[in-house]
Amino acid sequence: MTYLLKGGLIVDPLEEKVEQLDLLVAGDRVAAMAPGLQAPEAEVILVDGCYVLPGLIDMHCHLREPGDELKETILTGTRAAARGGFTGVVAMGNTRPPADNRSVIEFIKRQAEAGIVPVYPVGCATKGRRGEELSEIGDLFEAGAVALSDDGSSIASGEVLRHVLEYSRMFDLVVISHCEDQDLSAGGLMHEGFNSTLLGLRGIPAAAEEVHVARDLILSEMTGARLHIAHVSTAGSVRLIREAKQRGVRVTAEATPHHLCLTDEAVRSYDTNTKVNPPLRSGQDVAALREGLRDGTIDAIATDHAPHTREEKEVEFNLAPCGISGLETAVPLVWEHLVEPGILTPVQVAQKMAWNPARIIGLPERRIGVGGAANLTVIDPRLKLPVIVEQFASLGKNTPFAGWELRGWPVMTVISGRIAMQTRATPASSDASIGTLRGVS
Repeated sequence: MTYLLKGGLIVDPLEEKVEQLDLLVAGDRVAAMAPGLQAPEAEVILVDGCYVLPGLIDMHCHLREPGDELKETILTGTRAAARGGFTGVVAMGNTRPPADNRSVIEFIKRQAEAGIVPVYPVGCATKGRRGEELSEIGDLFEAGAVALSDDGSSIASGEVLRHVLEYSRMFDLVVISHCEDQDLSAGGLMHEGFNSTLLGLRGIPAAAEEVHVARDLILSEMTGARLHIAHVSTAGSVRLIREAKQRGVRVTAEATPHHLCLTDEAVRSYDTNTKVNPPLRSGQDVAALREGLRDGTIDAIATDHAPHTREEKEVEFNLAPCGISGLETAVPLVWEHLVEPGILTPVQVAQKMAWNPARIIGLPERRIGVGGAANLTVIDPRLKLPVIVEQFASLGKNTPFAGWELRGWPVMTVISGRIAMQTRATPASSDASIGTLRGVS
């Protein structure tokens, strides 16, 4: 397939520049980039005024398969990813059974062959995610695991985590840490503060996260292993990570769109879709996260896509599971609440959602260049649409953003030259709708 993207603003996360260039795709490669390109044999696609970013990667999502296919499958989750502008997803291992052995990793990879976007599985750091005995890390690596994590649970034992970090160095695997002191967070339903007192809900203190962030940073420094802090949510965590980076600790970190766009004020509705782990924090925490993104302390934006069934969420707040279905709203949330106010630039979005995730996980670099793989995400900054939950490709409809009017939707997702998603309308058209999947029944 050969096609020509005309008039797009090409974003380069390495040289930190944006240029208006035409881009010719032939097969799975970028064949040419220049102003005023002509290619009579190519299909012409107008993307005037749209930003063309290297293909985005979500480095933290839950696809639920195997074991919880009522919530999500690899097929539906990757459909949602393509709709959301992602050209690859990193799937956490807290499935049932957990991805703590070669067989489960190989199963996920086989299932992903029928998916819409590539899936990169994460192996569990410990057997059964119990934090007691190391998984067979060499087997996980050989099977194709791109990282190690017991996400959803913290590794309570510092001694066990030390050994995980030491073994991870042998294979240059990053350890993705879910930082939560479960003694401090036990029974908590939301951020501990004024609003938890007002609502009569048991709170989770910021220290529940920060205690383990501090411990994990110390162990990373001790072992020299690569550590990635998942879903950072507090100002104290940002400060600890910033100080560790200044000391040369091999640490990276991520934040989610919902922690960047919502505070614990949202829980006052008692909407169970605002119940997440870690919980939505205070306005001061959100401000610190945004500053951490700006100054490079936080390297990536990841969705922590956690789909649930309607029945699970439509219960009393204390009974509902934690999680947001986030793949399909991440890009416009980032654009509306971070790019439009000037907190991030389009270049920084490409760095936080493409270049850095690929670098951290060890994937081929995400950059648009002649001869390089054609992995592209096209975003229209003028396209304003409401979040319509019924249009989600994900089985999970659990979002607190239903009805929000957002700008900056992805209008095309290109994976190795294949157009996986494209909007039905031309860019910036007022009657455009969320992108449809191409070549998918």
